[in-house]
Amino acid sequence: MVPVLQLKRFVRRLEEINQLLCDQATLTDPKRATELGRERGRLTPLVEAFGRWEHLGKQIDEDREALSDPELGPLAREELPELEAARQTLEGEIAVLLLPQDPDDDKNTVLEVRAGTGGEEAALFAADLLRMYLRYGERRGWKVELLSQSEASAGGIKEAIALISGQRVFSQLKFESGVHRVQRVPATEAQGRIHTSTATVAVLPEAEEVDLVLDDKDLRFDIAAASGPGGQGVNTTNSAVQVTHLPTGLSVRCMEERSQLKNKAKALKILRSRLLDLERTRREEAERDTRRSQVKAGERSEKIRTYNFPQNRLTDHRIGLTLYKLDRVIEGELDELVQAVTSHHQAQLLAESQKAAERGDVA
Repeated sequence: MVPVLQLKRFVRRLEEINQLLCDQATLTDPKRATELGRERGRLTPLVEAFGRWEHLGKQIDEDREALSDPELGPLAREELPELEAARQTLEGEIAVLLLPQDPDDDKNTVLEVRAGTGGEEAALFAADLLRMYLRYGERRGWKVELLSQSEASAGGIKEAIALISGQRVFSQLKFESGVHRVQRVPATEAQGRIHTSTATVAVLPEAEEVDLVLDDKDLRFDIAAASGPGGQGVNTTNSAVQVTHLPTGLSVRCMEERSQLKNKAKALKILRSRLLDLERTRREEAERDTRRSQVKAGERSEKIRTYNFPQNRLTDHRIGLTLYKLDRVIEGELDELVQAVTSHHQAQLLAESQKAAERGDVA
């Protein structure tokens, strides 16, 4: 059942937002403009779907009225099942769009990849994962900026942090957080034995300055000369910046740029995102007693996926999905995986929503 009155309120709200976005007071208030823009982005697909649903309803009513017409009746009788099926499909889409929205879905993403257990092989796997996500971002037309990277001696990475910008990036990547496990024969393995290693992925919504204001008295900046492996390209000036958030103890170090100011800006960007993610985690923990989900967006300790190279097999343990095309996934073809996990999450939310409606709970 489509909640027509609620959807009509959304139509009016979208019209109001469009007017507010043209108002001079909004144009001079970046935070307000950002909030309204995000709300507009959430409401637009819902209002458009409702418009299509109403249009189909009018077509169905017209065809039903035409059933008794000698000339139009046969055509209407043939067309009605198709229209009714299309409207039913649209009602399912509207139900999904009406689900509670993650307030961070529209944000850009800070992606952190770290080598886990497995020594140099874990570092090589972490590099493979980073490359996979960067290629996925390129396929989606997103902008990718490497904020920080710490290389391992064998060519892998100990840690890398990237900013990925684009349309609804966080909504596409948020379920990638967790422990990723790889099973393969390392290049250094003489006897061909399969080794198991891990890497961890953290997906954080980018925190903009309007989202999180940092107080200078809560920050400590430490400046040092940058360093790098093998002495190549090492920046000998004091450009490396480490910023520490004193209330939480969170610390970020950046030395990719030769400019101290640029490294400071990158470090603050990462710090803001980590602090916002910390608040997000607290919010989810507070909500966990009332709504639990098998697919979690931020539990770093959860083993979410296994990449078995000898069998070209990838398994997502959260939803029981196995694909035998690891060679393509590792090259950035993540759409099927992302959609499957997202659909699973939406199905759970729909089931919980229906149960709440049956109990008469008020959302």
